[in-house]
Amino acid sequence: MALCCSQVVAANAQAAPPQAGGQNAILVIGDSLSAEYGLRRDTGWVKLIADRLVAEAPEYQILNSSISGDTTSGGLSRLPAALSTHQPRIVVIELGSNDALRGLSLSATRDNLAKMIEQAKDRKAEVLLVGMQIPPNYGRAYTEQFQRLFAELSEQHGVELVPFLLEGMATNMELFQADGIHPNEAAQAMLAENVWKKLGPMLTR
Repeated sequence: MALCCSQVVAANAQAAPPQAGGQNAILVIGDSLSAEYGLRRDTGWVKLIADRLVAEAPEYQILNSSISGDTTSGGLSRLPAALSTHQPRIVVIELGSNDALRGLSLSATRDNLAKMIEQAKDRKAEVLLVGMQIPPNYGRAYTEQFQRLFAELSEQHGVELVPFLLEGMATNMELFQADGIHPNEAAQAMLAENVWKKLGPMLTR
């Protein structure tokens, strides 16, 4: 698994701290959907948001700490160091899909995400939780419970929610890579817009 470091600054424990300049940090901690898996470098949705920040909110920088294949357990183990190193104003959590695809316990997924939210809030960071869905072949009960847990966590912890990262494209296979799982380069602008709808207003309050 390779750490995605395609953004303004690579956000892992070994990376240099963000450059000085009074910029506020937005930390993205995610999996392959954020780590440019199978894409040309600097074409993923996080980079598209970085470009938008330059034009619309230049006081912010976005730091991508995403690892292909990562689970909520992995994200939880990495988050404390990232929070200490980068002291982000906003944390975007895009994790959970790999838990579901591996059939892991939904209660463990929920607990891990809740702990990540609490850790970020303890460091005075706002949280944007990114929701996901899985195919119905995992069983109706499991897929419905997985979908609901993001909204439930958002409500319980008072954090912003992107209801579904793949909204508007999930059934269009022309927007996916050959594996049928990962969005292709043409889909990245849609993912960026889905996130920006919630992230953008957070930058002005």
